[in-house]
Amino acid sequence: MGEIVPLGEVRCPSGQMVVIDGGILGMWSGSRPPNELDPRGLGFEDPDLLAEVAGSADYAVVGPDAEPAAASFPVRPGRYHYDIPASRLDTWTQRFGDHCREHGWTAAVERSEQQVPHRERARRCAVERQPGFSVFGLPAVAVDGLPAGAVTVEAERSDGPWDGWSQIVVRVRDAPVATTVEIGVVGVDAARLAFADADALELWRHEEPSDGLADVAFWGVDAPEAAAEFTAEPLTAAGDEGSFGWTDLPLRSALRRAMTVQAWRDAEPGRKMAVDFRPHSHHWEVMRQVRASDTESGTLALGDAQIMFAMTSWGDGVFPVQVDRDVDGHLLAVRIILAET
Repeated sequence: MGEIVPLGEVRCPSGQMVVIDGGILGMWSGSRPPNELDPRGLGFEDPDLLAEVAGSADYAVVGPDAEPAAASFPVRPGRYHYDIPASRLDTWTQRFGDHCREHGWTAAVERSEQQVPHRERARRCAVERQPGFSVFGLPAVAVDGLPAGAVTVEAERSDGPWDGWSQIVVRVRDAPVATTVEIGVVGVDAARLAFADADALELWRHEEPSDGLADVAFWGVDAPEAAAEFTAEPLTAAGDEGSFGWTDLPLRSALRRAMTVQAWRDAEPGRKMAVDFRPHSHHWEVMRQVRASDTESGTLALGDAQIMFAMTSWGDGVFPVQVDRDVDGHLLAVRIILAET
């Protein structure tokens, strides 16, 4: 076993915790159907792809043999099929029907009248112990049975040649482990994990600044040249070493500067530089801690809850999630497996 490193604490008064890519929380729909949100918030620009997302639908598996049919469907295992793209709606029912006929099962998929809100998806996943759920196609998991108070999150360092985490563990209760079961996977496209109370995510403000201000940061091989071009200063905050930019600007001014620097970078093929626009939002607050922390983690209070962010240490990927339970089925720990030991 590698070194155990404390990362922080999570508080989930609802008893249900969501493990999700922290970079996608701006598209958490809460109690609203997801297709009420503008899919351009995902960073998509292609009109065909935007239409695919906006026209997607959800299905539920129904019928006497729903359980075995759903569990064995290789395309989308589980009782619920979320975020089926618009171009696949016409064939989805037929595809599942072919699967059932092949095995002699009496079951079918039934289209929901409207897309299922993300909060309800999390509840179903946690309470019904479904194999995860999706948020605009990106897999996440939710678990039930957490206490109302704070629980500790820790990481185990890999014993391999790379200095990263082998796993991140949410410690819920201390008791002998009777079973360890994989409950799904979490997909990460922004190198960061969020651990959050399922109700508290309704309060999350991903890009809306609380003070109307924002920062701009840029770094990379060509950053010094850009700093000279635009009279930007070196940033001094912990975690921003080697970066240039501006802090505490009015939101529109910050956005204009970020776009101007990005346009300068893109105007010359081969320029290597990253540009980051940082509104003073919840995401900015917690990521400021993450960048300054030796453990690349940070926490933020959301009402009575506390959310925690942690970098995966490996970048993006799809990571299995396991739960430990005692002999009575009580939740003991949630494990995100980041690397094989």
